[in-house]
Amino acid sequence: MTLILEQTEKEMRQVYAETVYELAQQDPKVIVMEADLSSSMSTGSLKETLPGQYVNVGIMEANMMSMAAGLSVTGRKPFLHSFGQFLTRRAFDQLFVSLGYAQLSAVLVGSDAGVTAEHNGGTHMTFEDMGLMRSVPKASVYEASDPTLLKYLLKKGYAEGGLHYIRTIRKATAKLYDEDTNFEKAQVLREGNDVTIVASGIMVVEALQAAETLKEEGIEATVIDMFYIKPLDGETLLKAAKKTGKVVTAENHNVNNGLGSAVCEYLAENHPVPVRRIGVKEQFGQVGLTPYLQEVYELTAADIVKAAKELVTK
Repeated sequence: MTLILEQTEKEMRQVYAETVYELAQQDPKVIVMEADLSSSMSTGSLKETLPGQYVNVGIMEANMMSMAAGLSVTGRKPFLHSFGQFLTRRAFDQLFVSLGYAQLSAVLVGSDAGVTAEHNGGTHMTFEDMGLMRSVPKASVYEASDPTLLKYLLKKGYAEGGLHYIRTIRKATAKLYDEDTNFEKAQVLREGNDVTIVASGIMVVEALQAAETLKEEGIEATVIDMFYIKPLDGETLLKAAKKTGKVVTAENHNVNNGLGSAVCEYLAENHPVPVRRIGVKEQFGQVGLTPYLQEVYELTAADIVKAAKELVTK
């Protein structure tokens, strides 16, 4: 694995569109589904390039779930995209029953994760999607932090079958990994003996920045990109927790039912250590640019540093 950490010019939505197009070209059973957000996810051109394999159902997310279930029953391999709150919160009953309970296969991609919804505001700002999806039996839940990782997760969902939820942002993000990275396990991006920072999505870069600040103060942090939310990569987490004895989690999501909860649940049963959770606490979304909202919801490198220092100096 090579850690790159540079800004990429390719947006995550472009990676999604290109990857599902590649899979659909290889397999005529792949069906790309949108709920009137094709322009938001760069999939509009697929209507022409994938005749018979692209469906825009309109603003009917619940119907999209039911249609995907029918397609899965007939052997098709549906990829569903919408903003995270519409894909999970709005259509949860159909998702749970038609796809989950029926044990059918689909890859669900929820975009505009958390504060990255920006000007779409509170109704479009999902802080609960990972919690909802974690509650669906046998569903896999991931959060992509990087274009290379997103491409891998899309292909993983296609290859494995079953129900997969991939959480992502739409726009450009830092490029963390090269094409040869092995993503079978969560990625340990930095080693340290004093505290472990477990992050996902946009908070991975914040965690790396926090680790640099902590180093200047004599505190060495292990940083893990825990993109496997469910099933959690307990092996990687446990090894780090045993080494450092202290853990900080960081997520662009509610502190309840997401990454922080998954980490605490695992450690409580396997190796109890002090944990501090960075995330949204008892708040709804609002309009604003991502950097501003990260300050408002205390989702910054400085917030991670503060939590880590509290643990180390306690």
